[in-house]
Amino acid sequence: MKSKSWLSFVPAYWAALFDIIITITHQSDDYWQGNLTKANEGNPFGAYMMAHHVSGIFVICFIWLVIIGLVGRWLPDKYARVFLLFVLIVHSWGASTWLSQFYSFWSVIGFTLFNAILFYRVEDFRQSRVVRAT
Repeated sequence: MKSKSWLSFVPAYWAALFDIIITITHQSDDYWQGNLTKANEGNPFGAYMMAHHVSGIFVICFIWLVIIGLVGRWLPDKYARVFLLFVLIVHSWGASTWLSQFYSFWSVIGFTLFNAILFYRVEDFRQSRVVRAT
């Protein structure tokens, strides 16, 4: 189980937190002032929570971050790596919709490249630890 360290979670959590933060910071002032019809969220669960209370986005994000940790720890290593890669990909995509809209095409390219490098650096480090342990 040494191969599944906290480091394996870094790329997925980084992308999820980036997506969460950019989503929260780009909600309109009207939304934050209580006009819940102004919620801007593509995820149906998040959109539902945001449409019912201003704090809904924080609740659903907290629940999701806990689920990432629990599922990532509970699954066998191979499936955990696939799940964490999935989280990295979907949150990279989600964040890219905000990045392209507000910051340009190149911000998406840079963000995606950074996430790919981060993922492979963590995987390389994880593999080197597995090899040293055997």
